[in-house]
Amino acid sequence: MTQDGIGSVEIDTSKPHPARIYDYLLGGKDNYEVDRKAGDQLASVAPEVWIAVRANRGFLQRAVRHVIDSGVRQILDIGTGLPTSPNVHEVAQALAPDVRVAYVDNDPIVKAHGDALLSRAGTTSIVLADLRDPQAVVEHPEVRRVIDFGEPVALFLVAILHFVRDEEEPERIVATLRDALPAGSFLVLSHATDDFAERSEAQAVYNNATASMNLRPRARIERFFDGFELVEPGVTQVPFWRPDTTPPAGSEEIGFYGGVALKKA
Repeated sequence: MTQDGIGSVEIDTSKPHPARIYDYLLGGKDNYEVDRKAGDQLASVAPEVWIAVRANRGFLQRAVRHVIDSGVRQILDIGTGLPTSPNVHEVAQALAPDVRVAYVDNDPIVKAHGDALLSRAGTTSIVLADLRDPQAVVEHPEVRRVIDFGEPVALFLVAILHFVRDEEEPERIVATLRDALPAGSFLVLSHATDDFAERSEAQAVYNNATASMNLRPRARIERFFDGFELVEPGVTQVPFWRPDTTPPAGSEEIGFYGGVALKKA
C-alpha cells in the first residue's frame, strides 16, 4: 500500500483513462495517444461530446459559485480529473480566499499534476484515493487536514459516478459520503445519460479503458440526491442549470444531467 492507501501508483498508459480522455476533449495536453484515439472515437459516435464536456465544466464552475455564495467554505472534489484552469479552488478562492479544497482522484497522473499545481497552497490538497472506497476517502488524513467534517462541506461528484458499475453500488457510495456530511452541506453531481440518444457505441469506447461507462436515466440519477433537498431547477441538463450565458446551439442534445442539493439534517 502507498501512503495514499490504494496500492500501486504505476501509471498505465496502455489503456485510455477517463480523466485523460476528458482532458483531451477539453483541449488539454495532459493525455496520451491512446487517450486521443479514444476521444476521437467517442466524438465520431457522439458528436455532441465536444460541447458536452465544456457545458459540464461550466456547470461545475457555476455550482462552485453557488455553494460559496451560500456560505460554504470547504469543498471535497472527488474524481477531480486533470487540472483545467480555472480550477475549483481558483473559482472558489476568487470569491472567498479562505475556502479550503481537497481534491481526490485515483489516477497517479492527476495527483502528480495536482501536487505541482498545489505545492504552495496550504488550503488545498490532492489525494490519491478511490471513490469506490468512500469511507477511506473521508478518513484519509490528508482529506482530514483540509476538511473539517464538523462544518458544512460541498461534496462534488462531477462526471464521475457514470464510471462506477451497478455492482459497485453507486447509491451506497453516495450515501456513505452523505452520512459523513453535517447539515448545511451540499452535493454537486453530474452524470452522463442516454435519455436523449442511443449511446451504446459511445459506451463501447470505454470497454478497453481503465473504467467502463455506465449511462443512467434521469430517475436513477435523481436517487443519488436522496437525503438532500434539490435547489432549483433540480436535476436538468447541465447547460440549463442556472446558465449565466445563452447555452450553445445543440445543448438540448447534451447527455449530461446535473444538480445541486442541500443537506438540511
